[in-house]
Amino acid sequence: MFASSRPDFRTLLVLGRASNLPTVWSNCLAGYLLGGGGSGWRLLVLVLGGSLAYLGGMYLNDAFDASFDRQFRRERPIPSGRIEEALVWRIGWGLLGGGTFLLGTLGWTAAVLALALALAVVLYDAVHKALAFSPVLMALCRFLLFLTAAAAADRGVTGYALWSALALAGWIIGLSYVAKRESTTGELQRWPLVVLALPVALNGLLNNGDWRLRGLIFAALVVAWAGWCLRHTFVEGPRNLGLTVAGLLAGICLVDLLAVVPEPGYALVFLALFGAALLGQRFVPAT
Repeated sequence: MFASSRPDFRTLLVLGRASNLPTVWSNCLAGYLLGGGGSGWRLLVLVLGGSLAYLGGMYLNDAFDASFDRQFRRERPIPSGRIEEALVWRIGWGLLGGGTFLLGTLGWTAAVLALALALAVVLYDAVHKALAFSPVLMALCRFLLFLTAAAAADRGVTGYALWSALALAGWIIGLSYVAKRESTTGELQRWPLVVLALPVALNGLLNNGDWRLRGLIFAALVVAWAGWCLRHTFVEGPRNLGLTVAGLLAGICLVDLLAVVPEPGYALVFLALFGAALLGQRFVPAT
């Protein structure tokens, strides 16, 4: 099949898994708040840089996976002929490079973390099909994005920002473990999913004072959403890992909401981003 030299806009959105962008914005906002916040301009640069880096990583993911997709996922944009593989490579490198540059303008610490993020993204894209522990690499990408956001803020990477980034990484490992088995028929073990509970565990350890009730409410929301998503995988009958993964991806916004419990004024923003991620998945697949 001949590839199109002028891909349509939807193809570009599918390649970038654009429905997940609200979760990137959520990571940026949460990390920035836990780093002490700052000017709206710096937050805008952070969100734009993080978005470009994410989109670049997704494009490169399809470019690295082109041979695999030609055998097992022929509906993807490259093997289906909707876009040329060479163009995907060029766009991917350009977006990742541009995003890393923008993040690097936010300070030396942010620049170092942004460079580490770019390297982690490329490493994941290049080896994730071959390594059993690739969910850890995916988690590392989000971990570094969260810390880059904190580093761009007035106080930098605080202890609470670091712990929140680790809790977020646990959530990512859990959902990536499910995603890695999306195309297989073997049994899905339950024990690796324990790491999904890390955000709630962190909230339980640090929850005190004036925001105890809010913390309990948001923790219950995260637990309820995780249970709702996992029912697609563990209830009797045909499993649907895709729905589980898509739901847990949107749930990243709820995890970030749980991390910023001390900042109650932003709750509606994170809930709106959660809703935007779910809405976006109706038009552009999350995986």
